[in-house]
Amino acid sequence: MSPDTDFPRLVLASTSRYRAGLLRRLTDRFEQASPGTDETPLPDEAPAQRALRLAIAKATAVASHHPGSLVIGSDQVAELDGRMLDKPGDAETARAQLGASSAREVLFHTAVCLIDTRNGRQYTHVDLTRVRFRALRADEIDRYIKIEQPLDCAGSFKCEGLGISLFEAIDNRDPSALIGLPLIALAQLLRQAGWSLP
Repeated sequence: MSPDTDFPRLVLASTSRYRAGLLRRLTDRFEQASPGTDETPLPDEAPAQRALRLAIAKATAVASHHPGSLVIGSDQVAELDGRMLDKPGDAETARAQLGASSAREVLFHTAVCLIDTRNGRQYTHVDLTRVRFRALRADEIDRYIKIEQPLDCAGSFKCEGLGISLFEAIDNRDPSALIGLPLIALAQLLRQAGWSLP
């Protein structure tokens, strides 16, 4: 099956512009659908487990409304010393997150789930990225937040933008995973489902 054909249709279970932008690197023939998933953490849930659970939940929610499609769900959880760092939502929280991350290593667990609604098969993968932040001054943090407004990003930065200047190093197998959708893994899952890439 080739992405040049009309069937099966690809559906991204997300309204995120970041994930959509990444998926367009593989194909522009997809649609987006909001999964409406409750993202409340479960008690004693490990960050990687939460990312995978939510990726599966998002794909499952959208799959029920898109028969004959390949549905992609993804989720990312940032972790600092075993504590999850959610999307900040406001400048004060972003300031606190970046201050806590200064001169530290933050782990990013990025999960992807592909559901083939034609046969019910489910394919999953969890990617791990280690980000080492340089020592950040308060004025640098304030300036960065004002310029880039990373309030809807886990960890309070956009690595595809000015956020890259906050780091000493990034260690991972897939640079796209840190932005929110691990394309190397997704391409492999799509091939397993019969979608030829390239």
